[in-house]
Amino acid sequence: MNLRKNFLAHAVACAIAGIAVTAHSQEQTKSLAPVIVTADPFGANENAMILAPAKVLSGNELRNKLGSSLGDTLGSELGVNASGFSTGASRPIIRGLEGPRVKILQNGMSTGDLSAISNDHAVGSGMMSARQIEILRGPAALLYGSGAIGGLVNIVNDRIPTTLEPRATGESELRYSSVDQGTGLSFSADRSAGNIGLHVDGNVMNAGDYRIPGSSAVDSSAANNDTGRLGFSRNRENNIAVGGSVIQDWGHIGASLSQLGKVYGIHGRDELSKIDLSQTRFDIDSLIKSPFAGFDGLRVKLGQTDYRHTELENSGTDPHVRFSNKSFESRWELSHLPIAGWRGKFGLQTEHANVQALNLDGDDPTVPRTRSQSTAGFIVEERDFGDLRINVGGRFESVSRSPLANTKRSFNLGSYSAGALWAFMPGYGIGATASVAQRAPTAEELYSGGAHHPTETYDIGDANLKKETSKNIDLSLQKTTQALRWKANVFQNKVKNFVYGSLSDAVLGVADGMEFDRTFSQANATLRGVEAELSYNYYDPGWFGRVFADTSRGTLDNLGNLPLQPTTRTGLSFGYQDSQWRSSLSVLHASAHNRIASSSISEETTTPAYTRVDASVNYVQRYGTTDVTWFLLARNLLNEEIRLSTSLLKDYVPQPGRNLMVGLRTRF
Repeated sequence: MNLRKNFLAHAVACAIAGIAVTAHSQEQTKSLAPVIVTADPFGANENAMILAPAKVLSGNELRNKLGSSLGDTLGSELGVNASGFSTGASRPIIRGLEGPRVKILQNGMSTGDLSAISNDHAVGSGMMSARQIEILRGPAALLYGSGAIGGLVNIVNDRIPTTLEPRATGESELRYSSVDQGTGLSFSADRSAGNIGLHVDGNVMNAGDYRIPGSSAVDSSAANNDTGRLGFSRNRENNIAVGGSVIQDWGHIGASLSQLGKVYGIHGRDELSKIDLSQTRFDIDSLIKSPFAGFDGLRVKLGQTDYRHTELENSGTDPHVRFSNKSFESRWELSHLPIAGWRGKFGLQTEHANVQALNLDGDDPTVPRTRSQSTAGFIVEERDFGDLRINVGGRFESVSRSPLANTKRSFNLGSYSAGALWAFMPGYGIGATASVAQRAPTAEELYSGGAHHPTETYDIGDANLKKETSKNIDLSLQKTTQALRWKANVFQNKVKNFVYGSLSDAVLGVADGMEFDRTFSQANATLRGVEAELSYNYYDPGWFGRVFADTSRGTLDNLGNLPLQPTTRTGLSFGYQDSQWRSSLSVLHASAHNRIASSSISEETTTPAYTRVDASVNYVQRYGTTDVTWFLLARNLLNEEIRLSTSLLKDYVPQPGRNLMVGLRTRF
């Protein structure tokens, strides 16, 4: 314990010493302009959102927080946790909700992957190509579908240019991480040729098994119990994309094509497996300015995705289950000029998907071939009444699930929302939002009936599941100007017919391995929580700091706690920045989690508390129009044994130990 305290003191001293050195720089950076949330219907900045409280990661802040997965990248943000299944597959959990209730978008369109089915499935969008990541918590379902009951994350990579660059611009990055001897290289470039904008980006990443403090399993008698390094935690990824568009005074029309490949290991309780993933994606984006009298924009987006991954069992040598999803999505948005002071947009969204998970050894399919179709219309309007801003909207959607050999289900969904933000003083605001959002059960929740080895479960769906109905109330108080800023949110989400997987200890046969019975069931659920954040001078030159805390609790009516819920967290960070240097030190403490869900065998044990200490130093050199950034990032400096209460494999898969990352980033 004394050694740990001494190490912490040394780490703090070193970080402060590095920060102090930066104070000698005489140059000052300019204040950053507000970051625009592209997923917001009105293009607002993150401090002016009503429909959903927002957080935007971009620039150096995003690059310093960048992890090997989306969950790892966002897991320390306010109200956001990570599922922590593996370094290759970790999704964000927003306010205690995950999976099909958290929509993952790429440039405002569905990623088209199958990560919502299970925590062992990776998000089909490369992190190293992201230029901006937007987190929208709360009632975001009106714009992007019923899958956004819990919130949404939009990954922006600008693969279809919307502006003409008179000269070649872009960036590249090379990094190395010590915990897994991982290397990563990424690049992107934009250039125009006449009125045609061109874009290319790509990345390659290769990481080995990562180091862990102590043993992997809480139970020393577990079949897979590693010491020093976690076996089958390797992660490889490659991604390439090209895009182009014709840009004129009337607007633009363009397209992009991308290819993603990923292979990563799953270190399970009794199983060691790999997932081999590939995805090809084609997108079209067009904007016509002032298309008709009274309207200022018509936007049409089309997206086609061919996704598949194969789960390799017996230590990653034998193909067992092949998942696939071929989808096509269209989105039509028409924004109008103000009418009686109201501004807004309405539109139509369609989606067609063919999902299946077939056992290659002839057993029953984990998910039978199912065709899903949805058609939705939506409208969102906003108006200012002096210091009061009102936002209202509605969405109506028809969803059908048509399995190859089972009962077809159809669902009619209605969602609506009303919110207000009152600027009672300059820079201060009180906000309130009430919403009702509905979600149709997914194909896997309805029709599953086979083994799923990475999660070591035998999944059993229920074709008679009803639609979920979520009633959400969100209250906020915020200060958004000057150096000292803060915000606080209180929310309650009551969900009727909440779908959850109930795990039992019934083993279903040696032929299927040691899978546990997971049956999809329904019950009413309630989620409540509080979030607060105080920041000082976070973007301008000089000293900066941040303190935050979040907590939430989810329960099933008369059935106890929801499984895999996040614990209470508190955190602080501080540092110094100017035109050349940025240094920071952050501490995140997660309390012990002892609210065990009686319906889930995955929570037979409590989750211990942990404290994670991270630090970073960035130094920028300028050569004409090129910026070269040298960076050193340190994560989990105390080499804490970190287990996430939100992880299905928390008792068998600890998070990585101490990790030092060095790298070089250029922008031109």
